[in-house]
Amino acid sequence: MTSGPEFPDDFRAALVDLFRWRRDVRRFKPTPLPEGALERLLDVASIAPSVGLSQPWRFVVIESAECRAAVRACFERCNAEALASFSGERAALYARLKLAGLNEAPCQFAVFADRATEQGHGLGRLTMPATIDYSAVMAIHTFWLAARAEGIGMGWVSIIDPAEMATILDVPPEWTLIGYFCVGYPSENHSMPELEREGWEVRRTSTIMTR
Repeated sequence: MTSGPEFPDDFRAALVDLFRWRRDVRRFKPTPLPEGALERLLDVASIAPSVGLSQPWRFVVIESAECRAAVRACFERCNAEALASFSGERAALYARLKLAGLNEAPCQFAVFADRATEQGHGLGRLTMPATIDYSAVMAIHTFWLAARAEGIGMGWVSIIDPAEMATILDVPPEWTLIGYFCVGYPSENHSMPELEREGWEVRRTSTIMTR
């Protein structure tokens, strides 16, 4: 048996800084990522834990102008519907928020969870089948942190219709959309999340219960 690595105090402090500086980026520079950077970060994402070692994440990189235009149109329709669901000051605030970087981000990809995967042989999924989706989220978070460590920003676009996205991207029917992501170098950096800066919501402390 080999001993595990030891992480010194300065590494642990830097790791907490990384967690704090992870941001949902909406404003990107047009600068492309270095050659192979996206593929390398996706490889890092695949180190993430998954239920039964199922690795159910499926990455779809969107490069064609036609697909990107269709995704943007999907977002714009869903965003208009979301705006209509609010009223008064909340609607005005929602209208001011920048909720996607679809026009600027040089890299865009979708993450799906393959609920029908045979890898892992179903271990850990009988009573909690949603762990397949949770595993894909772990891969997303791993990518996000690895990208931020290199100064690369990422934004999660959730104001989209999953069924329409599956049609646009022409994926197998057993794949479930987890999220759509914009990736690139941020055009600005802030220590506070934009939603907090704009007054949409404030970060709260963890809810901890004991029994």
